Amino acid sequence: MKTIKLLATTVVLLFSGVNMMNSQTTGLQVMQKVYDLPSGKDTQAELTMTLINKQGEKRVRQLKQYIADEGSVEKKIMYFTAPADVKGTSFMNWSYSSAKDDDQWIYLPALKRTKRISSGSKGDYFMGSDFTYDDLGERHPDEDTHKLLREETVDGKPCFVVESTPKAKGHMYSKTITWVLKDTYIGLKREFYDPNAKLLKTLTIKNFKKISGVWVILDTEMKNVQKNHSTTISLANVKINQGVPASKFTERSMTMGQ
Repeated sequence: MKTIKLLATTVVLLFSGVNMMNSQTTGLQVMQKVYDLPSGKDTQAELTMTLINKQGEKRVRQLKQYIADEGSVEKKIMYFTAPADVKGTSFMNWSYSSAKDDDQWIYLPALKRTKRISSGSKGDYFMGSDFTYDDLGERHPDEDTHKLLREETVDGKPCFVVESTPKAKGHMYSKTITWVLKDTYIGLKREFYDPNAKLLKTLTIKNFKKISGVWVILDTEMKNVQKNHSTTISLANVKINQGVPASKFTERSMTMGQ
């Protein structure tokens, strides 16, 4: 699902009615259009990540993010710039246009080494947040079976509601349900269900706008409803198509900081 492009794609609403669905529209077609949303050749932005526990206590982290679309592969790198206990940590993700698994790396300055994220570790939570490593990547529509459940109107805006079930066994989520705006194919909200088919997390897009002709998600919340813990991500100083060098997306660059 296209992103968490700058982390992620998905926005708020409640069930308000069922309409006749276009018999020619399928769940796969909807999710493919979400995945194919134009994102520009490259993007850079400043991120604020806020972790909120069940007592309401907050931990705030600052990051810089760079993304480049090279056609067959989309590359993303994130650098933690503050506070001191995470400064210098970096994460890199390469997503492919095919259904090939993402390649991911994390650099931990305390260990002074870059670690490749194995497929078995992609269900781990990223830096204490409510996003797993898998959530930070790009899931290709062909990796799931999609079913168009219904249409709903959200805040006066018609949406498709699509259920996606992983084709591969043993995935961390038994299914996801996504609400997608019919006019722009922006995902507004996504529910994640655990292996026991119980609601685990909800991803909600709080704010998005078009910048330099590209739809950009500016404010996102991932809430773990089972742990009553949430993570918000806000973008600022977003720049589109300003030119990000290929040398930015290397293991060497990860060790050098932003």
